[in-house]
Amino acid sequence: MDSYDIIVIGGGSAGSAVAGRLSEDPALSVCLIESGGSNDNWLIKTPGMLAKVPEASNYRYDTVPQKHLDGRIGYQPRGRGLGGSSAINAMLYVRGNAWDYDNWAALGCDGWAWDDVLPYFKRAEHNERGGDALHGSGGPLNVMDQHYANPASTAFVEAAARLQLRRNDDFNGAEQDGFGLYQVTQKGGERWSAARAYIDPARGRKNLHIRTDTLVHRLLVEDGRATGVMVERGGKQEVLRAARAVILSAGAFGSPQILQLSGLGPAQHLQDMGINVLADRPAIGSDLQDHCDYVLGYETDSRDLIGQSLPGLVSIIGSVLRHRLNRTGMMTTPYAESGGFWRVRPDAPAPDVQYHFVPVVLEDHGRTVVKSHGFSVHSCVLRPESRGTVRLAGKNAAMAPAIDPNFLSDERDMALMRDAVRLCKRICESAPLADYQGRDRHPIDYNNDAELDAMIRARADTIYHPVGTCRMGNDADAVVDPHLRLNGVKGLYVADASVMPRLVSGNTNAPSIMIGERCADFVKADLRG
Repeated sequence: MDSYDIIVIGGGSAGSAVAGRLSEDPALSVCLIESGGSNDNWLIKTPGMLAKVPEASNYRYDTVPQKHLDGRIGYQPRGRGLGGSSAINAMLYVRGNAWDYDNWAALGCDGWAWDDVLPYFKRAEHNERGGDALHGSGGPLNVMDQHYANPASTAFVEAAARLQLRRNDDFNGAEQDGFGLYQVTQKGGERWSAARAYIDPARGRKNLHIRTDTLVHRLLVEDGRATGVMVERGGKQEVLRAARAVILSAGAFGSPQILQLSGLGPAQHLQDMGINVLADRPAIGSDLQDHCDYVLGYETDSRDLIGQSLPGLVSIIGSVLRHRLNRTGMMTTPYAESGGFWRVRPDAPAPDVQYHFVPVVLEDHGRTVVKSHGFSVHSCVLRPESRGTVRLAGKNAAMAPAIDPNFLSDERDMALMRDAVRLCKRICESAPLADYQGRDRHPIDYNNDAELDAMIRARADTIYHPVGTCRMGNDADAVVDPHLRLNGVKGLYVADASVMPRLVSGNTNAPSIMIGERCADFVKADLRG
């Protein structure tokens, strides 16, 4: 049995930040537990090899059949290994909107307004454009502009501008609204995951102990306090003790799963699973929110776009070689190169839809090979009203959880999605993007609600931003308090996207890292007493 001051469960975006920051104090012994491997792999580090991520680095979860998506089973990729989903994502650096965080505070999350979280975003960030009132310089997370964006990606931005939709070269600036190229979490042309930012520089610290390929079975709770974890490595189980704190950073799916395996969650569900109930906490695994996403796909004869024709494959092979030699060229692509945030409802307090432009034809999350050259544009509803759940599928910790995003169960989400897709269609049919003469792969009458709804229900799915399953608040039902302490269990914190009370208006990697940064400070303050 090994003992540490602090155990961090999960080496993803938030967990890497927590463990890295806490290990800066040489007086604290910190153990970071990760179920996957190191992710020290050129396929992970090369941005353009996103579609070739090793299977061991992706949980590849499925959802339960979605009632409002024609009963289809959705796909939920999640990062496995150090860096978590920041090791397999599209690397977009987006914080969300200032209104999101002010709304969190209004909902009872004291200390989480925009002015409270901005210093932590800045502390985490090293923006190659330089620091200013809204951007950080000198932080561990490298943020940079794209240097090799596809011409069609800039054509998408220009087409939006032709429709009088404002340009925006900084979605994390004073105004989020508008269209432009995304900044990315890369450095020197390589992916810059949270693990590369926070864990790799800390490897020389004697007080940081990293345990990869280690599966957490359950938390140990004694006399109302978290005292350690039961883990398995190499087929052998062992107990790891935490003298001062346990921090759960296993993500929006993993954190509620581990809590439920430990007897914390909806009592009836736990009893049905044959698990002894430590505390009846219905909100654990509830309030799941995710960005439902519809993809417009276009084929084109232009070789500017990525495709698997013979010339296209030759170009890809050459680009891989170029990247291996000097880390430049097309293989630095995040694929979602450009996009935008817009209000399709004039009274929205912040942009209510987001777009991602990809210079390649995508079907089924890229799992279905499409040889044609072309482009895809993702449209998603930023603040969905639909709510889902994460529940256990069995007592075995190695089993995937039962994930039910319950997409489009609220008609308000469908109404927004219709408007988002229609605006997207207008952009795609505007010059100069229209100059590519793209052919819609799924043509319908977009002005017909019934046709559009049917197509959305037949093809929509996630764009990979699940949150809310261990929501933060100051009410009795909240899973964690505003200092991320689990209500009802001392010495136990949750730090990841699961604590978000509402989904942010944008991508979730940067906010998750910010949450990890904040948790480290909360733990330090509590330890000082």
